Amino acid sequence: MILTRRVLRWPIKQSPSLPVNTCFSSGIAFDSIKMAAMFSSSEISKTASSLFSAYASFAGSMMLVRSMANELIPHQLRSYLYSAFRYFFTPLSPDLTLAIDERCGMSKNQVYEAAEVYLSTRISPKTERLKLSKTRKQKHFTIGLEKGELVVDGFEDVRLTWRFVCTEGQKPHGGEKKHFELSFNKKHKDKVLDFYLPYVLLKAEEIKKQDKMIKLYSRQCPFSCEDDNERRGGSWGSIILEHPATFDTLAMDPALKKMIIDDLEMFLRRKAYYKKVGKAWKRGYLLYGPPGTGKSSLVAAMANYLKFDIYDLGLTSVRSDAELRRTLLSTTNRSILLIEDIDCSSEVLERQMRNKNKKLPDKTGLTLSGILNCIDGLWSSCGDERIIVFTTNYKDRIDPALLRPGRMDLHINMSYCTTDGFRLLASNYLGISSKHNPFFAEIDSLLNSTEATPAEVAEELMKSDDPNIALQGLVNFLKRKRDEADDETENKATGCGEVDSSVRRLNAIVSRVKRLKTNVDQRKIMMRKRK
Repeated sequence: MILTRRVLRWPIKQSPSLPVNTCFSSGIAFDSIKMAAMFSSSEISKTASSLFSAYASFAGSMMLVRSMANELIPHQLRSYLYSAFRYFFTPLSPDLTLAIDERCGMSKNQVYEAAEVYLSTRISPKTERLKLSKTRKQKHFTIGLEKGELVVDGFEDVRLTWRFVCTEGQKPHGGEKKHFELSFNKKHKDKVLDFYLPYVLLKAEEIKKQDKMIKLYSRQCPFSCEDDNERRGGSWGSIILEHPATFDTLAMDPALKKMIIDDLEMFLRRKAYYKKVGKAWKRGYLLYGPPGTGKSSLVAAMANYLKFDIYDLGLTSVRSDAELRRTLLSTTNRSILLIEDIDCSSEVLERQMRNKNKKLPDKTGLTLSGILNCIDGLWSSCGDERIIVFTTNYKDRIDPALLRPGRMDLHINMSYCTTDGFRLLASNYLGISSKHNPFFAEIDSLLNSTEATPAEVAEELMKSDDPNIALQGLVNFLKRKRDEADDETENKATGCGEVDSSVRRLNAIVSRVKRLKTNVDQRKIMMRKRK
């Protein structure tokens, strides 16, 4: 009835083309659609309310179950169940990622160092940030990855992705922790471990040999020239060694020089021999002699000849035996450990002082025993192809325990300049030889009777570009040293050098007084004559 009344109230205008029945049917259809829409909205609201009520009921039930589980089930069992659920419901990744840390315990990670060198040759055009460096003696630029950068590499049918990651250390002033992440498909794990990584190690060695730059490491500059933020495990910092000394330029006796070269070459080729006899593959040298005889130059010549890095270790910078072990373990293979002026270290002289003074208290820092254990003990076997060089001006001040073979295997006396050394210096500094030169015979005679170091001779030869002037100055210098040596010899021969020196000073004073008195007398005489 309501619908009929609403329809009857509408004004119905008969269209010329449509009959009245058609318009009436259209009105009924419109009201039917409107009621259907009203019914659908009410049903949807009731359904949403039902769903919300069901969700609230389910959430409350789960909260109740969770609280009961926390009360009744132990924490360890809950952790195990959670991990089991995660294992079964987490989708498995087809990739495997290897983390390659910078350090392996207290030593450097060989794989990390090889990857650092190898990846510098695998930079793709898509890489956005790189590190670039070059020293004066390097032939090529050194390229490195910035943190977060990716490098894609291929090996046979395997696609590998390298990523360089840097994280801040947890300890204050701990520096950054660096590592590489190598990702690949799990099915290629054996191929990567057995073939790809050994290939990376081999290629890295080849790249190092092509542009080998000898480095000088020191603990006094703990930041590397390559990485300003890098603090290594042993606090070593490095610079490029640009010392030009070679065995060809050393002013040494030719026989001694040849003996050193032969000993170094024999050491390099005896890896299997050292292993067969059960000894660590290392060699110790003691260079002793007065200052200026070329001990440091000999070390530089050895490094340039062998292509070995030098680690300059000052024992005064090491506070304990434990720190010494960490420092030595952070050095690399194929390197020279240099300990200069070992006789000046109070720790090395400590045992001798205790023998003379039994009341000297024990120290808890660096000890002679710790030095000996690192050089010739169990810790000395943690590395191969290493050379240890000690230098001293006074061999007799070194503890006998350090002088024995196995610690200082070869003792080399760096003596004063010889005639052969002078000829080499004259050739290097002045470009002249001994043929038809009148000064050479006199200089040879003076060198045989005078003690002059190669550094002193070289300094005299550098004073003039004219060979004759430089050689004449060297002759005068050697004569002065000879006269001074003769005076010292005479004083020692009398056995009372200090008394003679005092007597000479008194005689000089007396002579001066006499001269003053004579001058006064002469002035008086002249004044009398004037009067």
